[in-house]
Amino acid sequence: MTFPRMAGFNRYDLLALVLTLALLALLLRASAEVAGPFAPAAISLDPAQLPEYALRTAFRMGLALLLSLAFTLAYAPLAAKTRLEPFLVSLLDILQSVPILGFLAATAGAFAGLFPGRALGYELAAVFAVFTSQAWNMAFSFYQSLKTLPKELVEVAVAFRLTPWQRFLRLELPYALPGLVWNAMMSMSGGWFFVVAAEAIAVGKTQVALPGIGSYMAAAIAQGDGRALLYATLSMLLVILLYDQLLFRPLVAWSERFKYEERPGQEVPRSPVLDLLRRTRFLKGATERLFSHLLEALLRRERRPQRPLRLPLWPFLLPLFLLGGAGLASLLAQVAALGLGEVLRVFLLGLWTLLRVLGVLALAALVWVPVGILLGLRPRLAQRTQAFLQFLAAFPANLLYPFFALLLLRHHLSLEVFAAFLMVLGTQWYILFNAIAGSLALPEELKEAARSLGLRGWALWRRLLLPGTFPYLVTGLVTASGGTWNASIVAEVVQWGSTTLEATGLGSYIARWTLEEGSGPHLLLGLAVMSLYVVAMNRLLWRRLYRLAEGRFRL
Repeated sequence: MTFPRMAGFNRYDLLALVLTLALLALLLRASAEVAGPFAPAAISLDPAQLPEYALRTAFRMGLALLLSLAFTLAYAPLAAKTRLEPFLVSLLDILQSVPILGFLAATAGAFAGLFPGRALGYELAAVFAVFTSQAWNMAFSFYQSLKTLPKELVEVAVAFRLTPWQRFLRLELPYALPGLVWNAMMSMSGGWFFVVAAEAIAVGKTQVALPGIGSYMAAAIAQGDGRALLYATLSMLLVILLYDQLLFRPLVAWSERFKYEERPGQEVPRSPVLDLLRRTRFLKGATERLFSHLLEALLRRERRPQRPLRLPLWPFLLPLFLLGGAGLASLLAQVAALGLGEVLRVFLLGLWTLLRVLGVLALAALVWVPVGILLGLRPRLAQRTQAFLQFLAAFPANLLYPFFALLLLRHHLSLEVFAAFLMVLGTQWYILFNAIAGSLALPEELKEAARSLGLRGWALWRRLLLPGTFPYLVTGLVTASGGTWNASIVAEVVQWGSTTLEATGLGSYIARWTLEEGSGPHLLLGLAVMSLYVVAMNRLLWRRLYRLAEGRFRL
């Protein structure tokens, strides 16, 4: 193999070097304070502090995104290719439905205990909380791509006798990249949604406010400072725009080369940062050389005769069964004390919340699937609205709940009905972003064929747009479902001043026993019933839709 000759610097190299050094300096500044001793201090609402807070929040969000990507690349192949698929998919569905406050309550003390007296423990707890709002959506996206690989590509991989590692690197990962990039953007927005809870940690006796935009927002709300809340919102918008320009827009433009079609579309997404990197001479040559070395090393490893590695399942399954058995015994012992009547009542409350979840999903799909598909058919418009949509998806909708409570009180409206509208505010974006990603992934030749055949109106939607985007829509509905169950806990109980509105449902049951009474068995019963409903929906609905996407709507 011949390596490209290293070229000299040009002016674009200098620009790229300045940009890289600036980002590196900001990274070092943020990470240095994370590793320092923990010195709790009140969050200042002085706007001059916001640049520092924004840097700390951007660092946590970026680190959580990297961890989510690593989790996705490891978990999704295991779920898609092994006999553990039913268990791993159900577990992923349950994990995405567990409230972020539940993860925070379980891990804040543990992380703090690992690094006593250091800020790192609480920083890791905040990063883990953001991670739990990002990882599941990305893992579902990659899983969906692995299960819906085009048949002809699979046949070519078999004909070329690609090893599992070659198949992963050369076929599966490139094919999944466009959808994964859009879901990473959605996951980042989900992280922003929970950044207030992640940075202003309030679990039992633990009350810690880490410097960041989220804790600044929490302090502004607590002090009733509307101007500070506006400053924080503008800062959040600025960080989202920077993430969009420096990371997501270049990734969207770059991932376009992996789109599954025989020839590129007419409108190719552009990115000034990606164009700058492509015009560099030294950086481009060094990058090509580095990748050539890595590829050569992989090829040398692949050429060696390798024995198939077959690991027994029992070393993995036995600890899981033992742990599950111990947990189930503890659960039954605690729930038995509550009585059968209480268990039946909680199941009925879960049925109410289930009806709201299904209604929310149907309503959101009815609105956002057509909008997302139409945006995907216009890549230039989708690119222009990308940052705006990210901001709308990122804005913590739970901050609006008190204002909705005021409206309900003034107009004498019932939360029993309008709780569903509050639940949809934070979860509708999963459907929209996946609809856009699915529409963008439609091969251009299929669109031209549809045009040449004169397909218009409902016939076009029925024969191309809805079937072609169906796998992405299923992923959007699954992740939105988990988010909706999660949102029910904060949407079925809203407060305005001293007035509390409560809707009948499992979410309000969990919220009441978490915030007011703090009773472990009741809370455990509520979470267990919610998990059972989630598993039932996974087995009866989502898995069947995935099989339908894999068997009938695969390109």
